[in-house]
Amino acid sequence: MIRELTISFHVQNPLWKSRLRPYTKTVQAVLENALAEARLKKIQGNFEVAVVLADDAFVQNLNNQYRGKNKPTNVLSFPADSIVSTTNNQQSTTEFGDIILALETIEKEAIIQGKTFRNHASHLLIHGFLHLLGYDHIEEKDAVLMEKMEIKILKKLSISNPYL
Repeated sequence: MIRELTISFHVQNPLWKSRLRPYTKTVQAVLENALAEARLKKIQGNFEVAVVLADDAFVQNLNNQYRGKNKPTNVLSFPADSIVSTTNNQQSTTEFGDIILALETIEKEAIIQGKTFRNHASHLLIHGFLHLLGYDHIEEKDAVLMEKMEIKILKKLSISNPYL
């Protein structure tokens, strides 16, 4: 069975269209590489992710509401309450959740870290996607595992290790 990734885009801030050109193809390529590397053998069928291309104010509101932190952050991930699979015409679709990116924070970080906007945004998409798959970086051993996975996916996209 061919596995397909469907991304629903929500462009909350239209400046994303000029910053990440062509944004739909870039996001699709990044997340398809991340999905391929994750090797989800137990889950069959198609996959769905929502990506919100937002600004700092939007992300700050969500960060305050759901994490109690009244400041913007670069990426937020909201996994589906459970990995929900629906079947339609003998094809199943698994919904992973939402990834929300903050334009101004990512721009500032890219400049400070000497990275291109596209490369930094790609890294954060991967980071957010891995959170949807259950990866985290609370414990040191988990952080190392997650970073290794990010680096491996970024390498396939010809993006250098962001942790150097």
